[in-house]
Amino acid sequence: MLETIAANKSFGGVQGVYKHASDATKTAMTFSVFVPAHAKGAKLPLVWYLSGLTCSHANVTEKGEYRKICSELGLIFIAPDTSPRGEDVADDDGYDFGKGAGFYVDAAQEPWAAHFQMRRYIETELPAIIADHFPADMKRQAIMGHSMGGHGALTIGLRNPSTYRSISAFSPICSPAQCPWGEKALGGYLGDDRASWREYDACALIEDGARSDALLVDQGLDDQFLTEQLKPELLEAACDKAGINLTLNRREGYDHSYYFIASFMEDHLRWHAARLGPAAR
Repeated sequence: MLETIAANKSFGGVQGVYKHASDATKTAMTFSVFVPAHAKGAKLPLVWYLSGLTCSHANVTEKGEYRKICSELGLIFIAPDTSPRGEDVADDDGYDFGKGAGFYVDAAQEPWAAHFQMRRYIETELPAIIADHFPADMKRQAIMGHSMGGHGALTIGLRNPSTYRSISAFSPICSPAQCPWGEKALGGYLGDDRASWREYDACALIEDGARSDALLVDQGLDDQFLTEQLKPELLEAACDKAGINLTLNRREGYDHSYYFIASFMEDHLRWHAARLGPAAR
């Protein structure tokens, strides 16, 4: 049962927020969807946007400045939450683990395994809901994200090349196995066996044979997390070795905020639209 929380007309389309009971997380989950104006019966390509640490669906929905260009290009834009939530959901004192920090993994360790099944939620459960309730062409999907969500977009996209035609990221955590955020999250959710971490690390996935025709990444050079946590040079090296066409835009003066994301959101959406093909509007 899909509950409509809000529906607002914007740029001729509808920006909605929805809630449902998730089988994957065993909690209520909230997500937002923007559907541009379209002809009756038309099916539209869609772009998934995965958010970062401490965020929910609301951050990009309120700050991402994507609706005008999605209306022009005929793109559905979907923003899921970043973790399960609720009083019975395990949490941590830090901002980088627990609620708001699901890292798009299927947790194997207790107490996290009971609810933190974000990989299954994003890859399987939510797409089925989108297909059933929205005018989405599920054969034309793209995925993008920011920071922790950039990690999610890269890993989910690389693991599912037949599902997503294009992959991009803003300020992604490029190798969680090689940064403090990722070591805490992957160790906590998955356990100490670092071999099990590899399917959640974009650089490791590429080393192990995952491929994409092209990747687009934008990274601000004034990002306070650049050196310790994000490490785009590791992704650059992995793609170079594997022969993957990576466009890595290093943006002078930009930080980790939504001011940065909003500045280059149009570039990413146009890049995805070119790979998704024209919308049947």
